[in-house]
Amino acid sequence: MGLPDSSGGASASRAADLEVSGELLTTFVNRVDAVLRKLQESAGNPTKVSAQGIRKTSLGNVPDASTFPEAHRLYEQYDRVHQELTSLSKTLHLQIEATGIAVQGAAHGFDSLEEEQRQRFWAIQAEIRDIEQAQSNRAHTQDSKTGWSL
Repeated sequence: MGLPDSSGGASASRAADLEVSGELLTTFVNRVDAVLRKLQESAGNPTKVSAQGIRKTSLGNVPDASTFPEAHRLYEQYDRVHQELTSLSKTLHLQIEATGIAVQGAAHGFDSLEEEQRQRFWAIQAEIRDIEQAQSNRAHTQDSKTGWSL
């Protein structure tokens, strides 16, 4: 890192470093945007993942768990794993979007971000906290039902 020059401004080498860093951040933002677009188009899209569930009746017309407990447990495990994958997909999607906003802010200054982008960034953070809390609650409920967790 260069030291400030005698006039109180940044040295020429420091300014060049910042310019290169800005270019790297722009390249990174473009990569994050590309990953986000690919995720949107893929089977990993949160909407597509959540749509891939099955109904309990798909395993047969089982009125209750005592009739065919294996089918009931299979459905419960499938449903649990499906919920976790849906949550993971959504969280990944949100994290990539938030990273893109953060990198734009780092490259151009957070004050230069539009108010809508800043609000979206904080909304994403809140949504991720809600998802993580719901996962924690589900895990706690699962632990209390079975006495163990996965």
